[in-house]
Amino acid sequence: MKTLTDTIGQVLWRRDLSGRPWPERLAWTMARYLHAVLRDLLVGQLTLRAMSLVYTTLLSAVPLLALSFSVIKVFGVHNRLQPQLYRLMEPLGPRGVEITDWVVRAIDNLEGGVLGTVSLVFLVYTAIAMVEKVESTFNYIWRVARPRNLARRVSEYLSVLLIGPVVMTFALGLIASIGANSVVQTLKAIEPFGAAIVSLGQVLPYILIIAVFTFLYKFMPNSAVRSGAALTGGVVAGMLWAFAGSVFASVLAMSSSRQAIYSTFAVAISALIWLYVSWLILLIGAQIAFYAQHPVLLRLGQQEPRLANELRERIALNIMYLVGMAFRRGDIHCSIDRVSGAMGMPSLALAPVLAALETAGLVSANDQAGLMPGREMTRITLAEILAAVRAGGDTGALQGPVWAGPVDRVAKEVQAAIEQRTATMSLSAFLDQDVVADRQGD
Repeated sequence: MKTLTDTIGQVLWRRDLSGRPWPERLAWTMARYLHAVLRDLLVGQLTLRAMSLVYTTLLSAVPLLALSFSVIKVFGVHNRLQPQLYRLMEPLGPRGVEITDWVVRAIDNLEGGVLGTVSLVFLVYTAIAMVEKVESTFNYIWRVARPRNLARRVSEYLSVLLIGPVVMTFALGLIASIGANSVVQTLKAIEPFGAAIVSLGQVLPYILIIAVFTFLYKFMPNSAVRSGAALTGGVVAGMLWAFAGSVFASVLAMSSSRQAIYSTFAVAISALIWLYVSWLILLIGAQIAFYAQHPVLLRLGQQEPRLANELRERIALNIMYLVGMAFRRGDIHCSIDRVSGAMGMPSLALAPVLAALETAGLVSANDQAGLMPGREMTRITLAEILAAVRAGGDTGALQGPVWAGPVDRVAKEVQAAIEQRTATMSLSAFLDQDVVADRQGD
């Protein structure tokens, strides 16, 4: 299968689309996106992470919903969220209603009891763990090397868990109030407004689903996600989810052998399959959002870019230059995304070089995930920067190779020339060269 996908990929990328009519470009671009997503699915990471999220959902679904219901119950609008649970389980047919009723009863029992300190901590922990698992998966898709720090995770996760249900509920209430408005009711009796309003009422829930997916793609990765890319992934995932729901419901309706084989476990098996399909669709949408923002990585996929040694050295110097200049300006938000945008390279390509610089103690991150010099810039030499990216990447041989005499002499002469130019120049002096050049230009 991998050989087949590689062959298809070669065919798709061999064609030059420049100067082609826009329908042809659109068709080939969609084919490339489809191939990229299928290739990533065959790698297996997306499917494995979707299964992991199913397990996490089983552990944290009831506490998560209990926390959400507790928040919105304060506003007296908790009854508006329950119909959305029925809609979420709608592909399971009549069994979906039973599962939803069981979940709601469990939530009522959890809320009705007296929560001790340990129970309350466990409830909040499982709810946060669910969001943290989703962020970890999205960070994998977006090639994010480091997650949010602990303070940001707790504050932002709690904001989503506490404010999200309220916003969702008020949005549902607003849709319902608009439908009950007297002006809208009057327009329903007038054609073609009546048919249009009915159609809009049927489409609005899916628009809300797309909005939720878009919000997740925009907020969850620890990366700067453009709104257009998040919306692209949200639209595709929303359409896939609606299509998969109708297909899944039809399959369950026609399947009579499922009940005979699984007996009383049929409902649980169906619910697990639907959870898995839903999570997989969510991850596919995240993958499409990533490729929409980084189309240059469509062909590469999950593979790490291979950089020539000279390019790694230049990247290291450029990263230290940008970080040093930002530090001098007092900019504490010089993230890897900012550096990536300034250099015109994807952060995935910069991550190994940045990791080598961090390991060498030349770069560190502050509480705002901004990059800064690891120590005083007058004590960082250009030779150290180059050595940091040259040191890694060896084969791990048990003993060093035996060099031919001429080769060893030439290599030492080249290294001596490089050290003569870089060993005595600090990062601070390197940055000062740019300032002097600007003054001379003026």
